[in-house]
This record gives sequence, C-alpha cells and structure tokens, in this order.
Amino acid sequence: MSTHSYKVSEGHGLARNPFKAIVAPRPIGWISSRGADGTLNLAPYSFFNAVCDTPPILAFSSSGYKDTVANVDATGEFVFNLATEDLKDAMNTSSAPYPHGVSEFERAGLTATESMCVSVPRVGEAKAALECKHLQTIRMTGLDGVEGDNWLVLGEVVAVHLDKDAIVDGRFDVTRARPLARLGYMDYAVVSDVFEMFRPKA
Repeated sequence: MSTHSYKVSEGHGLARNPFKAIVAPRPIGWISSRGADGTLNLAPYSFFNAVCDTPPILAFSSSGYKDTVANVDATGEFVFNLATEDLKDAMNTSSAPYPHGVSEFERAGLTATESMCVSVPRVGEAKAALECKHLQTIRMTGLDGVEGDNWLVLGEVVAVHLDKDAIVDGRFDVTRARPLARLGYMDYAVVSDVFEMFRPKA
C-alpha cells in the first residue's frame, strides 16, 4: 500500500483538507436552544457525539462563539434533535447564517414542540430528541497554548423522546429512522443497513 503522509503544520498537499473525510461518518448535532431573551435557535453541528452513557452525556463543538453556545451558557439547557433523511432539507435550511432573533424553526417549516424537563423546544418532526442540561463549556486550546475560537459544550441527557414507529421489539431501529451522517467536504450519508458483531470472550 502506497501512503500519502504529511505533517499538519506543513499542509496536506491535496485539493481539499481530508481531515473531516477521515473522521467520518459523524452524527449531526442538530441543537435547539433558547436565548436569555427568549429567542429560539436551531443549528446543526458537524462535530458532535455521545461521550458516555452513565450518566448519558453529549458533546458538540462550535467554531466561533455562536448563538447556540451563548444560549446554552445563558440558560443551561439544550436539545439534541435527530437529523434524518426525511428532514435533510430542513436541517440544511437551519444551517444558514440568519441574523440573531430569526427562528430557524420557522424558516425550515418545523414544529417547535414543548419539552418535558427543559424550557427549550424540540423539533416535533424529529424521530428522536434528547433534552439536556448544561454541564460545562470549554474553550479549546492547542499544543501552542493559544486559546482558539472553538468551544466544546457538554450536556447531560435528562429526557428522551422516540418515534414509536422506529421502535421494533423494544429497540430503536435506526434503519427505520434513517439518520443522516456527516462526512467530509459537502458529503452526507444515510444509515440504512446494520450488522451485529459481538465482543469476543478472553
């Protein structure tokens, strides 16, 4: 196998940076939040994932201190909404850089549905949603010790909503939900096929 190798500090030497294409697929952090002034925000984040299950904690990071991060810091709450194939256009619409105060829910034609434990609404059309309480926001620092304009937000899940049509034999069936995955460049994928593997015994 021939390998294209490079030091990050010296550049990748390719037409496009492959970093996001290598770390893929990634779930999309479609985050709804409410500002201290009551305005709603809904935005998708490419860098998102679950980081532990006991307690259940989610993390997303933002390039720039955007409305979502400011809202979560101010109110201490947010909701993760599952972006699925049927909602791909609405998710994409919500990614536009609207002025502060413009509701992405309205622009994307989505229903802001009341949550159980937080004051932030969830996407009513989402096949799954996780209500979260804010744990901490961390400003990321590189090896050079310089703080960047990148913000990591951690939240603990306090309530869960699932579309009953996606529950099969007591399990959330992702092949029915068909979640979107973020790849590199402008590429996306849909989770439609799964297989099982069991951890071997020592």
